[in-house]
Amino acid sequence: MDTVVAGSKGRALGRVWQRAAPIAGGCLLAGAAAFTAGHDPAAAGSRFPPCLFHLSTGLWCPACGLTRATHALLRGDVAASLATNVFTPVALVLIAGVWWGWLRRAWDRPASRRLVDRLPTWTTSVGVVALAAYGVARNLPWTPFRALAP
Repeated sequence: MDTVVAGSKGRALGRVWQRAAPIAGGCLLAGAAAFTAGHDPAAAGSRFPPCLFHLSTGLWCPACGLTRATHALLRGDVAASLATNVFTPVALVLIAGVWWGWLRRAWDRPASRRLVDRLPTWTTSVGVVALAAYGVARNLPWTPFRALAP
């Protein structure tokens, strides 16, 4: 009899943690956004870690500048955000969408078709090619491409 009660308590506790995890994750995202809004990643002595790819190769990766772009966006400077990294809106929408899906699944809400399932199959290939092209273009030394570097 005790094993049945202990098992049901364990399932109930697991259910609580399953539902609490996306809420905690959302709080962490909100805290990270508040920290990023209040601290300039480009300032000297910044508390943000540098891009390891850029440190090791000297090249800009497609994600280089996302923290600075997010800072600019959270401060209301959309032009500076897009000038630092054009994929910032895409990255932030993807982060929010993944979190929202996690929250809905944890609370057993009827899942609408996932965005990934609604997109045509070629969109993943186009996204990968666009990121690769952006990563290459922002490292080219010619004038029109130098503006893509963060």
